[in-house]
Amino acid sequence: MNEALIYWLQQGLNALQLGGIYALIALGYTMVYGILAMINFAHGDVFMIGAFFCFLLSTQLGLSFVPTLLLTMLGTGLLGVVIERLAYKPLRQAPRVSAIITALGVGLFLENFTLALSPYPKHIPTLLGNVTWNLYGLSLSSIQLVIISLSLVLIGLLDTIVHRTRIGMAMRAISWDKTYVPLMGIPVDRVISITFAIGAGLAGAAGSMYALAYPVIDPYMGILVGWKAFICAVVGGIGNIRGAMVGAFILGSVEIMVVAFLPSTFRDFVAFTLLMLLIIVRPYGILGKPRVQKV
Repeated sequence: MNEALIYWLQQGLNALQLGGIYALIALGYTMVYGILAMINFAHGDVFMIGAFFCFLLSTQLGLSFVPTLLLTMLGTGLLGVVIERLAYKPLRQAPRVSAIITALGVGLFLENFTLALSPYPKHIPTLLGNVTWNLYGLSLSSIQLVIISLSLVLIGLLDTIVHRTRIGMAMRAISWDKTYVPLMGIPVDRVISITFAIGAGLAGAAGSMYALAYPVIDPYMGILVGWKAFICAVVGGIGNIRGAMVGAFILGSVEIMVVAFLPSTFRDFVAFTLLMLLIIVRPYGILGKPRVQKV
């Protein structure tokens, strides 16, 4: 196989791995914004909690990867519901800035709570055997294959839930007009809690996969990754689930390309600059549409 083609395919695999992790986190941002029109700035820290759940389950209980992943998704899903019920539900009728400040406070609480319990970085034990295959010069590791496959499966599953199930239809109805939706018998509070549970569960899955690929975790790991996932959601069109996926794979590709051709210290600078330029050209994101204000 041509060397240049192998090189680009290799970078494409790396971009799929990174973009898949970003996509799982970005979906939580865009789902919450879609139904409540608020930015859950604590979502990056839920991703961090997912990585620590993975650490605790694998070291204290000695679980393998699959039960660790499932229990982590369950734990972060419950955490998402608790955060919504205790922190955000009482503020539904409050000014929007109150919810933003509360979300920042929840994020700081999660970071400092984790820091108090675990002040030093932790090393995740090996949960999967790392085998590397060479296909016509193209290297593919088993961890890379698991992360890419699992990300695509979870993304496809969420897309199916949102577009082909009753609960997904209820989510879309609330995102369109939550004032009149209760008149049709849709339990708004339950749908919002389920939305938070799904978004936080996906963030937990992303935390587990991130820990699998980059096995050193710390209480502040959710800040930068969370911001990048938020930008993915904005670039794709926040509130649009498919847009969040597109934005995540674009950011993943940009970061991989920057690292391939420039020093790695340029990665965040170039990536964010390009994405800001994209937002200037298309403020509502690639697949987003301006919201129509009814009068």
